[in-house]
This record gives sequence, C-alpha cells and structure tokens, in this order.
Amino acid sequence: MDEQMSCFDKEIERTNSQSDKWSKYPQDVIPLWVADMDFESPDCIKQALSERLDHGVFGYTHASKGLEENIIKHAEQRYNWELSRAQIVHLPGLVCALHLAVRAFSNEGDSIVVPSPIYPNFNKAVLNANRELSHVEMQIKNGRWVPDMQAFEVACAQPNSKMILLCNPHNPGGTVYTKAELEAIHQLAKRYDLLVVSDEIHCDLILDDLPHTPFASVNEDAANRTITLMAPSKTFNVAGLGYAFAVIANPTLRSAFNDAKAGLVPYPNLLGLTAASAAFAEGQDWHKSLLTYLKKNRDLIEAWLPNTPLKMVHLEATYLAWIDVSALQLDNPHQFFLAAGIGISDGKDFGNPNYIRLNFGCPKSRLEDAIKRINNALKKHNYL
Repeated sequence: MDEQMSCFDKEIERTNSQSDKWSKYPQDVIPLWVADMDFESPDCIKQALSERLDHGVFGYTHASKGLEENIIKHAEQRYNWELSRAQIVHLPGLVCALHLAVRAFSNEGDSIVVPSPIYPNFNKAVLNANRELSHVEMQIKNGRWVPDMQAFEVACAQPNSKMILLCNPHNPGGTVYTKAELEAIHQLAKRYDLLVVSDEIHCDLILDDLPHTPFASVNEDAANRTITLMAPSKTFNVAGLGYAFAVIANPTLRSAFNDAKAGLVPYPNLLGLTAASAAFAEGQDWHKSLLTYLKKNRDLIEAWLPNTPLKMVHLEATYLAWIDVSALQLDNPHQFFLAAGIGISDGKDFGNPNYIRLNFGCPKSRLEDAIKRINNALKKHNYL
C-alpha cells in the first residue's frame, strides 16, 4: 500500500505535455479546474500500451471480445449489473454521445429535462440542437444535493418533454443517488414516457462507503428506456486516449443510436481500446489506492473550509469540490481565485455563479499549496 500510495504523491511536470489543464493558465497558477487528475495512470495500462506500440502496426481496428468481457465482469462485480456484449456500443468519448442522443431521440422544440447546476456539456447538447432546456434545480436536503422532485414532475409533465439527462453520480455536487431516488425519477420517466440518458462516468469515483446503482439497473422498464454512458477516462486518468461506451439494452434504441452515429462519430482509437481493456481487467488495486488518496484530499478540504467563509456540502463522490463562495460577495469569483494563483472552474458555467468547482485530483502537496494561496487571498481581502 505504501509503495502504491507514493505514486499519487509524485508531482509530475505537465506544462510541456500538450495538457489542456496545464496550458490554460500562466505557469505560476495552480490549475485545479477540468476533471483531469495529475496522477500517472496505473502500470497495467502503461504496460498494455507499450506492448501494443511494440507491435508497430496501427491500422483500422475494433473492440476485442476481451474488452467487452472485461466491461461485463466489471459491471457485475461492482454494480451487480448484468450486461451482454450486444448491449455495448463503443464510442470515442462521452460528450459526443450526449449530443448524439439529444439529436437522435428528440426534435427541434422538444423539451429536455436536466437537473441543475450541471456539467456544462449537458446544456450545450440541448441548446446546440435547438431543443428547449428545462432545468430542475438541485437543492440541499439532509446534507446532500438532490433534485426538487415536485419541480422534476412539473418539468416531465410538459407535453413537449421527451428526455431526461441525468448525471449519476451528480457533477457538480458529488451526489451518489440512492436506489430509492432513482426509482422516483424512473416513475416520472415511465409516467410521462421519457427517454433517460444517464451519464455515469464518475461511478467508480465514490469516496464514501456507498454503492453505485446504474439507472438502467433499477428495473426492466428503466433498462428499456435508458442509454447509459460510461468510460474509464476519469477513474484511470486516460481522457486523452478517447474511449467511452454506451450500454443500451433496448435493441430498437440501440439500432437508432447506431444509425444516428454512422458516418459522423468515429470508432474509438486502438490505444483507447487497449487502455480500457487493461484498466477493467487489472486496474483494481490501483483504483482502490486512488480512492483512499482522493478521500484523504476530500477530507482535507472539508476540515479546512469551516475555518473560512467558504462552504461545501459533504462530497460523496468525484474529485471535484463544489464550493459555495457566496459569503465573499464577489462579482467575479473566477478572477478572485485566479489572482490568488488558483485556476478553478467557474460555477456560472454549471448554472450557479455563487459556486466554484475545484479539482483535488492532485498530489496532497499541491492541494496544500492551493489552500495556502486561498487563505492568503482571504486574509488579504479581510475575509479571515
């Protein structure tokens, strides 16, 4: 364990690696914005990629039976969710699938129901397709971010509503939906005959002792009206390799989805497929150590915040702290933190300008430096 933990403490120079995360801000700014960790991927992935590169031929490709079997085994062991190879649709990324699903299964003027605040690409997928965006506000209830279910039903009941875009676990806010909460959302989807597209990319980043329940696993009807989107990219830090997958149990939906992506959405690249197979087959020990490390970083933030005007609801999942900065009464929170030497994600992009999202998927030393910089800025402006 000590040897594995040490890999997360390693500070890796990324400024000249074509990293989006490390290219956005000047070099004296600590970038804690986009959901990209500063950790090396596990050795099993690096070894698998090295062996594939040694082959030297990189022609057109397809997913191996082994990858699909690894996905099926992973789903069964971690979520008690039974899948078949036929249900898996391979993708070069998850965001394109959000956009594709909106365009394939709704028409211009249709309403798409989206809990908010939300990862910005949910809103973009709706608005770029000229659909009507129907936000359901998340609210704090019993120390957790959850949707306002009365407002949820009002939105679903609109005659032009066609689809729910769900983020499970939720980003931002880190809510791990309980089975009962998912069942309540499913009842609305069934009552008003809505398709559900469930982004579950953060499902293997649960920091508390809580199970992940895929929305499609709630019952047979949920399975038949759901497109589940997953990827190893956040968990194993391989976003740059471009691999995700959809699980679509309903063959009619699956056929329509495949028809819509034909000729527009490319097949995943060979190295992405290779990395995914290795991650699901052999990455369990590294993954367990990662969660232990991230939980300690989360706990460090939760211990620090009560000593400041900043607040955060307990984060059940993800490495993305959703922090309430409203007490500072800032016109531009993003600029305030940037001046402090911290590059964060601006809450207004998610739907709430009184918040920031801070990525703590980094070595503890870097997070401690960021906390020190924020404290200094708070003191400088008489907030502490």
